Amino acid sequence: MTTEIRQFLIDSLADMNYDVTDLDDDQQLGPAGLDLESLAIAEIALRFDDRFGVKFGDEEAAALSGMTVAEFCAAVAERLPAKATSGE
Repeated sequence: MTTEIRQFLIDSLADMNYDVTDLDDDQQLGPAGLDLESLAIAEIALRFDDRFGVKFGDEEAAALSGMTVAEFCAAVAERLPAKATSGE
């Protein structure tokens, strides 16, 4: 499932006109890595809510920007509704 989550993140970033050519799991989402602004992080959170039913609260935005790609994907996987992970 993590592979699907990661690919969705890459596709979403590319769709939002971010360069994902050299994206790796150790890059942070925020200023120290991909340099996503707060609105972009909110957009990513909404896309993951729509696609996977995973919700991140407004107060979590700062924490999201400090996460690496791998940490974000793991956080999404942990929050997946039970029905989404039962097919693994």
